[in-house]
Parts: sequence; structure tokens; C-alpha cells
Amino acid sequence: MRRSRFRDLHGLLLLDKPLGLSSNQALQKARHLLRAEKGGHTGALDPLATGLLPLCFGEATKIAGSLLGSRKAYRAELRLGATTTTADLEGEVVLERPVLPLDEAVLEAALAGLRGRIVQVPPVYSALKQGGEPLYVKARRGEDVQAPPREVEVFRLELLSRTADTLRLEVECGSGTYIRSLAVDLGEALGCGAHLTALHRLWVEPFRIPAMITLAELEAAAAQGEAAMDALVLPVAAGLAGWPALALDEEQSVAVTKGQRIQLAGLAPGAYAAFAPDGRPVALCELDRDGLLRIQRGFNLPPLAAQKA
Repeated sequence: MRRSRFRDLHGLLLLDKPLGLSSNQALQKARHLLRAEKGGHTGALDPLATGLLPLCFGEATKIAGSLLGSRKAYRAELRLGATTTTADLEGEVVLERPVLPLDEAVLEAALAGLRGRIVQVPPVYSALKQGGEPLYVKARRGEDVQAPPREVEVFRLELLSRTADTLRLEVECGSGTYIRSLAVDLGEALGCGAHLTALHRLWVEPFRIPAMITLAELEAAAAQGEAAMDALVLPVAAGLAGWPALALDEEQSVAVTKGQRIQLAGLAPGAYAAFAPDGRPVALCELDRDGLLRIQRGFNLPPLAAQKA
């Protein structure tokens, strides 16, 4: 077999992750199709989950952390009356309880208790690390794993539809929120238990209306050639849409590219994404109260004219 010849590719792919693949498996499939030398994803989705998984390649991997901490939205389906080891349908049922008739007031009260700043316990079958090892590895070995509770933020939690033993919800939440834990907590609030049966990520800031690409579409583009694949990749700047933009002149951008601090006047202190005159990002920066621009993370991107050549 011929080995893939990887290349420097800088940008983001808004992947529509399919059911059954881990986030890393989906990333590696996309990376090999694109022949990208370096890649990463912005927050894992379980194999059970589908939907938006922003993939970062090359210099875009430097903003993966900020995307990981972004606000996200999901559509989720829960089954009432059964609790499982993994808090989803992949686990073994450990407790079954009857589902009593639930009126709208009872449901709304339970949902209201899970909105805002809440404390939740992450699932033990999760990628959170303890002692340098993922919790799910410890749990699969049969160890007694205790995931520490933590505070998360749920901005919106709405009921879309229901049957006698299922609920369909839409959730908008902050970083670190586990929808499986929300399902467990909602089931306990209703007194019957629950687990997650389906999960679809709708968006991740700043990609609120994402034009997602499936692996099948990426494979079809790969068959057409490099240009067709690259047309599906967003520039690094697309991932910085939520940052205040700082337009630098040529001299300033050269200095920042070299890692030099520069003095600016007339701007409010805070975090900025700095851009060269041709529109390419050159750094993530912090402007202090004295107008000194301090570089937090630099980008090593070629001029846009060279990228398009």
C-alpha cells in the first residue's frame, strides 16, 4: 500500500460526525482524506452522538482550546424509567422504575431545576482524567470510580416533545456540560430515572448556523482532487469570529509575527485577535492598560496570496 503524503493544511472542517465513530476516529478519517499533517478536534462527542464536530488542522489547532470552551447546543432524546451504567443506551440497565403520568407543571419544575449555574457529576464512563488516566478506562477495569462534581452552566433547556416514556429536549450549555448527566439528573428529579438514547450537536460558537460536511461528502471531494477538498475547509480566521478583531498595518504585523510587543493607543484593554493587512490572523493578543500588546499565541500562516496560489 502507498503511504499517504501529508501536507501543511491550515483551517477548519465542520464535520457532521456520524453515529458509531469516536471523535478521534472521525478526525483521523478526515485527516487522512485531506492528507493534513496535523489535526485535532474541539471537544469529544461519544460514538452514540452525531452532529457538529469542528476539526482543526495545522495552525487552526492553536484555537482548538478556545472552541472547546465555547457555548454549544444539542438535541437530545431520553428514555424514562431506566438507569444504566453509562447513562446512555450503550450501558447495562441497573435500575428500572415505573413512569407515572407526568403533567406539564411537574415536567417544567424538573427542567427549571437544571437551568442556570448547576452542579453536576460527570459520568464515570467519560474521557475525564484522574491520575493521568481516563475515567472510562478505570471503570472498565472494574475500579470504584468517583467523578468529582463540578459547576456548569445550562443557558436553555426546553422540552420539544414527549411520549409516555421518552422526552425530546433541546439544550444550550457552556463548556464541560455532560448531556448524559443532565438526563440522569432529570430522571431523578422526576422520580423514575432516565438515560440518554440519542444526541445530536446542533452548533458550537462561533458556528451557530454551520454548513456541516459529512465524511461521504469529503470522500467524494477527495476523489475529485485537492482543490475540491480544500474548498470544504474554512480559513483559520473563521474560528476567530467571536474575538474582537485588531487590524494591524504591515509594520505592526511583521513585528507581531516576530514575537515583538508593540504599543497601541486608543483601544480598550482586553483580548484581541490581531490580523495582518491581507486579512490573515497573526496572533491572539492581550492589550494591557498601558497600551502594550502582549502576544499570547502566534500564527505562522503564509500570506493569503501565497495560500491561494
